Amino acid sequence: MTNREHLIRMDKAYFEKGIVLEYLGLQNIVGLLRLATVGFPALWDSALLIQNHRFDGVRVRVYQPKKPAAQKRKGILYFHGGAGTYGCIHAYERVLRQFAKETDSVVVAVGYNLGPENPYPNQYTECLKAAIHFMKNPEGFGVDPSRIIISGDSCGANFATRICQLLAERTDLPKVHAQVLIYPALQGVDFYLPSYQQNRRVPIMWREFVAYFACLYLQKNVSLVGDVLESRHVPEDLKRKYSKWVSGTLIPDEFKVRGYKPQDPSLYKFKPQVYEQMKEVLDETFSPLLVEDAVVRKLPQTYILICEFDVVRDDGLLYKKRLEDNGVPVTLCHIKGGFHGVLSLFGYGIFSFPSAGLMVKDITKFLKSL
Repeated sequence: MTNREHLIRMDKAYFEKGIVLEYLGLQNIVGLLRLATVGFPALWDSALLIQNHRFDGVRVRVYQPKKPAAQKRKGILYFHGGAGTYGCIHAYERVLRQFAKETDSVVVAVGYNLGPENPYPNQYTECLKAAIHFMKNPEGFGVDPSRIIISGDSCGANFATRICQLLAERTDLPKVHAQVLIYPALQGVDFYLPSYQQNRRVPIMWREFVAYFACLYLQKNVSLVGDVLESRHVPEDLKRKYSKWVSGTLIPDEFKVRGYKPQDPSLYKFKPQVYEQMKEVLDETFSPLLVEDAVVRKLPQTYILICEFDVVRDDGLLYKKRLEDNGVPVTLCHIKGGFHGVLSLFGYGIFSFPSAGLMVKDITKFLKSL
């Protein structure tokens, strides 16, 4: 049996008992993921001016087309993925350059510091600080303040979602023109959604890994993973409240054809001690899908990209419904054959996945339309 086959057959009990940390050596896995997601250096690009800056103390990299512009350009803020614990700007270098050149936009990638060394919610806070700085000073980069787009993938899309919600309440800043959310992870309430069941063993983000990295990100004991997966950190009254926004019954039937079975009620038993440890998961900062309708209806036009083989696919579908129910225009892109994390593999020729190219093409099309 190969190592890969052995990993795929690992029983859920390893995660529930916290043995996965020892079994996989996960103290080192984060370091390996950071190394693996750096990517290969990109060649010099004569069409772009690429510079590193600090926005209110936060590291950013700015990509500006060198050709003269007839008018002020769009500005695209981008927050990379990686569960808040790995990933970096370098991993998205080819994607970010493509967006800047093909959409004739100024792209600002935020290099927030990673956890668990940089404790939660510092990653989100750094992204917010960089966004506010850019929105206060767009002219310095030739950007039209009325055409600023906030975007990200995975946990970066989570940051983008929450930051757009907060900025919607601000009157001292320009209004965000649009948000672009790429396979967003938006809630920590229900891990029995159809996508979690259908894709529970699809690389690179297994169902158990989502809960594991949530614990790591929040600096909690990974022995809580099993309880989190059964929603035992969610009080009964909140479970009932959130069910109007987070439920498998709200997912269109076409996304259930590969299988869906609601959680066995006997598996849910609220544990106050787990709630005390994990209650931050229910905050709007961690789970922006849970924000009230009064905020949602103020949000800008939205693009949501989901992948067929992705445990968090349904988070995007549920947020689409919430936005549309509150009158917000939404463009949905469903990448068949796509999986979580594939975007960072764009631009590597024969080593790239076709789905990564499809993603970049569709995102670029939306950005050009703005």
